[in-house]
Amino acid sequence: MAAAPLYCVCRQSYDVSRFMIECDICNDWFHGSCVQVEEHHAVDIDVYHCPKCDVQHGPSLMKNRNNWHRHDYTEPDDGSRPVQAGTSVFVRELQNRTFPSADEIMVQMQGHQVTQKYLEKQGFRYPITVPKVDGLGLKLPPSSFSVRDVEEYVGGDKIVDVIDVARQADSKMKLREFVKYYYKPHRPKVLNVISLEFSDTKMAELVVVPDIAQKMSWVENYWPDDSFFPKPFVQKYCLMGVKDSYTDFHIDFGGTSVWYHVLWGEKIFYLIKPTQANLALYEAWSSSPNQSEVFFGDKVDKCYKCVVSQGTTVLIPTGWIHAVLTSQDCMAFGGNFLHNLNIGMQLRCYEMERRLKTPDLFKFPYFEAICWYVAKNLLETLKELREDNCQPPAYLTEGVKALITALKNWLKREVTEPASEVPDHIRPNRLIKELTKEIRYLEEEQQSGAGGSKPMKSQGSGACPLTRSTLDRASHHARRTARRLRHHHHHAPKTPSNLEILELHTRQVLKRLEVGPFEEDVPFSSTVTAKFNKASVASAAAVERSLDNNLRLVMCHVKIFNSVVPLLAGLCREHPTSPTTEEEAVEGMLSMAGLLYPQRPEESSTAQEPWWSSPAHRSPDRGTLHQSSGSNSSEAWGDQSPSRAASTPLCLDPSPGTDYQYCETTLSPPLHPSKRSAPNTPPISNQATKGKRPKKGMATTKQRLGKILKLSRNNHFLL
Repeated sequence: MAAAPLYCVCRQSYDVSRFMIECDICNDWFHGSCVQVEEHHAVDIDVYHCPKCDVQHGPSLMKNRNNWHRHDYTEPDDGSRPVQAGTSVFVRELQNRTFPSADEIMVQMQGHQVTQKYLEKQGFRYPITVPKVDGLGLKLPPSSFSVRDVEEYVGGDKIVDVIDVARQADSKMKLREFVKYYYKPHRPKVLNVISLEFSDTKMAELVVVPDIAQKMSWVENYWPDDSFFPKPFVQKYCLMGVKDSYTDFHIDFGGTSVWYHVLWGEKIFYLIKPTQANLALYEAWSSSPNQSEVFFGDKVDKCYKCVVSQGTTVLIPTGWIHAVLTSQDCMAFGGNFLHNLNIGMQLRCYEMERRLKTPDLFKFPYFEAICWYVAKNLLETLKELREDNCQPPAYLTEGVKALITALKNWLKREVTEPASEVPDHIRPNRLIKELTKEIRYLEEEQQSGAGGSKPMKSQGSGACPLTRSTLDRASHHARRTARRLRHHHHHAPKTPSNLEILELHTRQVLKRLEVGPFEEDVPFSSTVTAKFNKASVASAAAVERSLDNNLRLVMCHVKIFNSVVPLLAGLCREHPTSPTTEEEAVEGMLSMAGLLYPQRPEESSTAQEPWWSSPAHRSPDRGTLHQSSGSNSSEAWGDQSPSRAASTPLCLDPSPGTDYQYCETTLSPPLHPSKRSAPNTPPISNQATKGKRPKKGMATTKQRLGKILKLSRNNHFLL
């Protein structure tokens, strides 16, 4: 196998990343850094002589300048060719032109006003200017920070992209060479550095991006740490431009929004709205062969001029077409970020870049990959909003629709252009299907809401999270886990429990009565306190673990019982009713308060001894009472040993052939009905059961209430 050819005086093999120049005498190739020729200088050389040939043939021959208004300054200066963007003639003419003031479109704000809540409510459609950094959360070096300081923090060997403004051409050079150029008393060219991303350097510690950019950024919120693709770094740029630097009209890559802060110097922005017509004109202009000869601002209705002075921060939204002129030597910091507010526009800008065949160097890194990550997270957000009966904001719904369309097109394109950026752990077809399903749910809810049914909560409700970035990470994970558990255990719609129906009925009755509370019954309160003290002594460890909940539960039971029982008794005296009605009302209150304890079937007819005095229902070592509901079987009534029952104060025992068993101590608050297993027992009211009799062996409402009423009349009712 033949050895790779060696080049240059350093005798190394070819490296595509390094600039090289060919000697026109010996036809050998040399690294520009080895022969002290910068890439931007090479275009000025007409005939190059390498150091060896220079001795015999003399120095290299340079090109002669024939004009000052063309990118190729060797063209004859006959004045017949149009002025091209970036040339000295162009810059001079641009500075003499007049434009509408950007005050017509700029939103003047203070730093503390630029919040995610504000942008989600008002939208992020117009540029924002902030005269001072206070309240923005933006941290920057002092205004005395210089270009030499940048070299110190970033490193002189750092290769930076440099724009030759007069030719509007990009080249590479070491940072130390640019610094030398910058401090020359006479600069032969206008060079501009606008893409020095320094997140991986020591200078990153000196700059903290604005809070709004961090909170809304897709990269910050959705890019996983274990991603196969390298994380895009686009949030920290240092821009160093000399006077008369010019960047022609463009849209920032991927339709990203951008923040700029002028540390010192001055920049002038020429802004154009991203309307449908303007975007179409921009794409046609960008793909035209005479693009550099046409000032795009002349092709639209309005091009606004915005002067950004020292200390000012500007936020430019998605899709805004803009050009930038550096009117004096300037250092600025900026960054780009994708977000949820303008998803459709971001996708449109990306597709435009593809049609224009924009080089990867000038595109957002792994744009499609981050869109898949965002789609996965937005699916979780939509599910949570639907479960909370919250309607997502319009910008999020429209953004997800646009995202679904883009993801489908990218999958189809994979057939002919296999350059997939789909993350390995994402199932693309399933993800698209589930997102489509969530959008269909939303549309159905909106249609049913328009038809007069119960509407969903509005997007302005404080209980409804708007975007994933507004959620606490731990809280979001907990809610997602809970949802998955609920989905796993409940595949069918949940049947309302007896307690839920009774609680709703009782609330409706009390609302109609509208009677004030009665005074507490002191003897009864004393009895409850004594009972609680007895339980506390017998089970100090259990009380210490849940003291707050226990006290709250006991006091709640006391208040409910002491208020409701005299209330119902008084109502019965004033308005005589049948014993059945009184008993049902009392049991409804006791059931809602969690104080009702059903007795064993065999004791329902002859029980003279209070159920709480039975040793089978008290744990000798813990002093706790066990409450059971939803089943009349022997397992449900605690036929297990007292020690075993005491050791399991809360249990769900899905025994074969029996209902779920629910057990809890009286010193622990009962679970909310929505957290309990759905019982298979029929509803207790005739209206709910439509006249059907309860299952055999189950006590009816009247039977249980009769027992409770007898106990209360004989003053035997205790907690």
